[in-house]
Amino acid sequence: MKLGALADGTGASGAAADVEIAGLTADSRAVRPGFLFAALKGSRADGTLFVPQAREMGAAAVLAADNAVLETSLPVLRAADPRRALALMAARLAGPQPADIVAVTGTSGKTSIAAFTRQIWARAGHAAASIGTTGLVSPNRTEYGSLTTPDPVALAALMAELAREGVTHVSMEASSHGIEQRRLDGVDLKAAAFSNLGRDHLDYHPDMEDYFAAKMRLLDTLLPKGRPAVIFADDRWSERAIAAAGAAGAKVMTVGRAGADLRLMRLEHERRRQIAEIEAEGRIHRIVLPLAGEFQMSNAMVAAGLAIATGVAVDDALAALEHLEGAPGRLDLAATTAEGAPIFVDYAHKPEALENVLASVRPFTTGRVIVVFGCGGDRDRGKRPIMGEIASRLADMVIVTDDNPRSEVPAEIRAEIMAAASGAEEIANRREAIRLAVMRAQAGDTVVVAGKGHENGQTVGTQTLPFSDHEVVRSAVLEAAR
Repeated sequence: MKLGALADGTGASGAAADVEIAGLTADSRAVRPGFLFAALKGSRADGTLFVPQAREMGAAAVLAADNAVLETSLPVLRAADPRRALALMAARLAGPQPADIVAVTGTSGKTSIAAFTRQIWARAGHAAASIGTTGLVSPNRTEYGSLTTPDPVALAALMAELAREGVTHVSMEASSHGIEQRRLDGVDLKAAAFSNLGRDHLDYHPDMEDYFAAKMRLLDTLLPKGRPAVIFADDRWSERAIAAAGAAGAKVMTVGRAGADLRLMRLEHERRRQIAEIEAEGRIHRIVLPLAGEFQMSNAMVAAGLAIATGVAVDDALAALEHLEGAPGRLDLAATTAEGAPIFVDYAHKPEALENVLASVRPFTTGRVIVVFGCGGDRDRGKRPIMGEIASRLADMVIVTDDNPRSEVPAEIRAEIMAAASGAEEIANRREAIRLAVMRAQAGDTVVVAGKGHENGQTVGTQTLPFSDHEVVRSAVLEAAR
């Protein structure tokens, strides 16, 4: 595609319009002959320093910020917001996207909501896919991924691939990083959703207001005016999200106990399911959700809202909730002991998520709630004592262990948690911590292994070692049964 046509309407201008562009990348190592190299300034490196390398690799042109200092013989596109320009150009070059794409943001629940929305669409007869923390799931393939929101070039290519495969509906997670870094700016959203906001990523965002503003960009900037914004109404940030979406011209739909469109009237908890009464369009629908935890009902209602916003009939969307399968590592029943104690693996690695999962298992636990958890290294340190306090308040037995310590000293991470975890036990080795929790579980108890969920590795230093909470749980249950 000619550079002029590629850049038209993206806010980028200034280079030779007739240059033929074969591809785009912001990684100088990935440049191929005929590529446009986006010389972006990041938190760790300045892309302008790699323009000579990109030129040697065959770059045909460069995209840079208006104020970037460059000395190169290559044609240069300038943009006030080069990240957004890159996303728009990537989408244009990649080709048509699926017709119905939705995105969900929030601190917790994004993975489940994206997965649930895909499942509801599928039951309604649509070829549907979901993209997020656990990877890609589509009618044709399942691929594990590592980023909640892929970079804009990869995302545009993936959307085009899915469209060519016949996928018409895509649900995706939108992280605050992804939104702020313009990774979704090339996606044409039919609807968007907000689940909740709690403490997370304060190693990236300076404060909660900045974090909230990043989330709201999905609703006030990326979602075209007049399209539906589905908002969970029961969070302490919900009113502000509703106001932001409304002010931006979105068609606001609310769900939850305080929801106007899908209102949760009654909820009965059982060990492996929930029975709900949901009011919609003036009628009460009785729904049996085959998943434990009230937060999963909240996630399911947001997903139903997204499905309805994209054309699924209310009756069909709510009926589909009775067939939902949980996302990997989200209050996932990994095993049950010989005495009948369930052991759940959950991805909860932030305060509100840990609070939600522990509160969710309490209604069907007649004995003790036992939790095993840790905190990741090189991440927001301030949440560690908060999570320690939550665990000691909501669980009867707390074992603090290692999560993904990364470059930090594991004992120092545990000490910061233990400082606020009254009565907790510290066991460094995660495998041993899980094993002891399983061995101690008695009839009526519930065990929660939190923090890593679907992950199949534990990152220590610069190495990621094979480790699965699910496998360790199952091994411990077999040992206990001998």
